[in-house]
Amino acid sequence: MVRHASISRTTKETDIQLQFVIDGEGKAELDTGVPFLTHMLDLFTKHGQFNLTVTAKGDTEVDDHHTTEDIGICLGQALREALGDKKGIKRYGNAFVPMDEALAQVIVDLSNRPHFEFRGEFPSEKVGTFDVELVHEFLWKLALEARMNLHVIVHYGRNTHHMIEAVFKALGRALDEATMIDPRVKGVPSTKGML
Repeated sequence: MVRHASISRTTKETDIQLQFVIDGEGKAELDTGVPFLTHMLDLFTKHGQFNLTVTAKGDTEVDDHHTTEDIGICLGQALREALGDKKGIKRYGNAFVPMDEALAQVIVDLSNRPHFEFRGEFPSEKVGTFDVELVHEFLWKLALEARMNLHVIVHYGRNTHHMIEAVFKALGRALDEATMIDPRVKGVPSTKGML
């Protein structure tokens, strides 16, 4: 069984085509129009062992907000769709990732109860031309559309690029763990009988 989904989203601000495979090989084909986001999604894909294809056109002449947000929406929708009924998944994932002086932790629960918590402070407002506040926007929309509980903690760091990189690598690794099929799990991993 291949767990995958394709999502299309077209608005007056963006036009996005996204394909996502949970049980992939860490392969990314990315044309987001937002270079720093492209770099982060490449890391996420590699460390999660997913396959991800994104083609996005957005109003980046205004700024990167709409494109970044809408890619988060599409990725969340794709993750939710690809998971299907969630039978047999581990459900929870937790990953610590260091990147030089920075340390980030990401914890996920594929609970169908969307929630997002972020702890940490980035020392810079921009990485290149990318507005750092968009990291929060992307992650919140991802959690909301995937209907997952997502906690992100940047424990420490001095370099904003390193700190964000650690977050995206940890996100990939935590989701890899949470989406894994555990042969011991019969049905969905919930005493309610559904997720």
